[in-house]
Amino acid sequence: MRPASPAEKRRLHDTFAALCAIPSPIGAERAVADRVIAELAGMGVSVEEDDAGARLGGTAGNLLARLPSSSPDARTIMLCGHLDTVAVSGPIEPVIEDDGWTNRHDAILGADNKAAVAVILEVARRVAVESSPVGLELVFTVGEEDALAGAKLFDVAQLQSEWGYVFDHATPIGEVIVAAPTYYRFLATFHGRAAHAGIRPEDGSSAVLAASRAIAAMPLGRLDEQTTANIGHIEGGVAGATNIVPEWCSVLGECRSLDEERADTLVAELVAHLQDAANDPTAPCDVDVDVERLFTGYRHRPQAPSVIAAEAALQACGYVPERIVTGGGSDAAAFEVNGLPCTNLANGTERNHQPDERVSLAALEGMLDVTLALLDACAVA
Repeated sequence: MRPASPAEKRRLHDTFAALCAIPSPIGAERAVADRVIAELAGMGVSVEEDDAGARLGGTAGNLLARLPSSSPDARTIMLCGHLDTVAVSGPIEPVIEDDGWTNRHDAILGADNKAAVAVILEVARRVAVESSPVGLELVFTVGEEDALAGAKLFDVAQLQSEWGYVFDHATPIGEVIVAAPTYYRFLATFHGRAAHAGIRPEDGSSAVLAASRAIAAMPLGRLDEQTTANIGHIEGGVAGATNIVPEWCSVLGECRSLDEERADTLVAELVAHLQDAANDPTAPCDVDVDVERLFTGYRHRPQAPSVIAAEAALQACGYVPERIVTGGGSDAAAFEVNGLPCTNLANGTERNHQPDERVSLAALEGMLDVTLALLDACAVA
């Protein structure tokens, strides 16, 4: 596959800016899904949509499009990008500043993951009119930012792909993610007893005190090279009131580890601290704990074909491949668990989920060339 032409690069930027300008926070992906469907229809490519949107309470489902190879013996691979973004806190007006795309306003740009969506669409334009050494199955998921919700519901059994790729790691192009963590989220709600804080505090039992003792006992932050834990949100009592012993308090937290057994052990330890604090006689409480494994970690074999092909494509485009592990999640984890080998590739976006999110022009164009080279590399892997 030849590198992208100047015309293809210009169209890539136009598509990217148009996609970013369409707000698509979790559950509200309909407008951007319709844009992707229209783009593919203009290439003569039909799209199937599943019922993930209805099952998740959203407006759109996962999309699937197929572009077969001209060779009947060619393998098929999957390319995936997600349509949703984190919450949008302001208007989105993509502009070019300092040789990169950013949002003119103080809000996310949406390069996570519309940089990947735009690249995949431009690859599809090429393949729709020229022969490809591999067949392509293009998947556009919803709800990725909600613990991979859409990808978890996607039926991989309908695919013919031998393996797949997502482009969803906000680090320099060249990094190949070969391991991702097992991830638990927990919500604990302490139920104490209210009382007047100035007249009868001894008649109360502070849920906030119990929760704070639990948190103080927990190992938090980076616990080792593979493991992290965090408390993300605490809420309790009556807003604005200091004269009431708080009868309830909720604690939302998480833990992750590249070692699945370590993750299992750690979440059990965190739950034990919650229960111990509830049983402390100085502030006895009932506590309800809800634990959910949001995704299961994976680790690629050193000679996994998807990894070898990715490294060959990166080298062909002048990048130095680097195998890394990550503490973050991507749709690759959901596909792996559901039986489709899938590799996540860094796509050069910067500061995802932040109001100063950015992607350079060079990175956007670079990933287009890498993806085109990937088709050749996968054909011979």
